[in-house]
Amino acid sequence: MSLQSSAMLRPLAVMMRRTFATITAEANLIEAARTMRDTRAGALLVTDGRDYIGIVSEADLVRKAMADGVPPDQTCVRAVMSVPVITIDIEQSAHSASDIMAEKGIRHLAVTEEGRIVGMLSVRDLLRYFKNWGAL
Repeated sequence: MSLQSSAMLRPLAVMMRRTFATITAEANLIEAARTMRDTRAGALLVTDGRDYIGIVSEADLVRKAMADGVPPDQTCVRAVMSVPVITIDIEQSAHSASDIMAEKGIRHLAVTEEGRIVGMLSVRDLLRYFKNWGAL
């Protein structure tokens, strides 16, 4: 099977990032911002032990923390993270991912396979995919 036909059959597997950054719920917002900067990620999955309990994005930091003037060194990620983690199954289409992001007003989706998070997908990943493989 060629790379192009493989991409068309499982586009999320091709688009998503299999390595993704995480942060603990008790980390402060400065740590979150630095982790985003250092990993060049727009969102981090939030952990509480072994489980993913939320997601914190650049938008969360700006809208829920900076805009309200909360002290970033004294505020935990838990206070601004988005819950629940919105997911999409790896077998779904790029169109479905785009629909979910638009409907929920989000820019990041966790990708699952057999109920386990295996990657992250951003709106930028979708844009790159559609530019290279075709329109919605």
